[in-house]
Amino acid sequence: MLFVRHALTVGMRGARFPTGEERADPSSLDAAHLLAGTLPEGPGGTAFVAPGRAAQETAAALGFEPVVVPELAEPDYGRWRGLPYEDVAQADPESFARWLADPGAAPHGAESHSHAAARVVRWLEGLRDAAVPDDHPREQVPAPGAGLGALRAMVVCDVGAVRAAVGHALGVGPLVAARFDLAPLSLTQLSATPEGWRIGYVNRKAAP
Repeated sequence: MLFVRHALTVGMRGARFPTGEERADPSSLDAAHLLAGTLPEGPGGTAFVAPGRAAQETAAALGFEPVVVPELAEPDYGRWRGLPYEDVAQADPESFARWLADPGAAPHGAESHSHAAARVVRWLEGLRDAAVPDDHPREQVPAPGAGLGALRAMVVCDVGAVRAAVGHALGVGPLVAARFDLAPLSLTQLSATPEGWRIGYVNRKAAP
């Protein structure tokens, strides 16, 4: 399963809380278009895509037909949506600090990081359960990067869903997973096995 972080947006440039409504930067979409023929699955197929506008625009630029998956959305940041991180930190430092330190906190009145990560994990495990038969011989573990059946798939989303998937594979929570830097249009590869998930790579720069 190959995750692609969606193209750059104005909100990402301005270090703002995402709204899901931001359009992708045209130059970043041009870069995505150049990458289309280099991805393992190749253009012309389908991709699991977050519901945000930038994710869907990126999938189209990569040459994929989007299958929108609500579980891949970024957390709902409530009254912080669209605001610069710096402004929130200055206006409400205690709430901002609590949000940074407690993955279960939602001082903005909406969704916590823990809740958002849990829905990504439920979706991910649903795919793995469907792809791995109950009677799969446990000694026949696929080689790294081999994938299993329907899990040879593309996923286009923002940073939160990718971090949730990587954190789940590593068995760590949202605070640790948040330490992974993921550039726009970077690639992260996970493979499903009967025992769980293997990580092929994280934040790999795709070359056109």
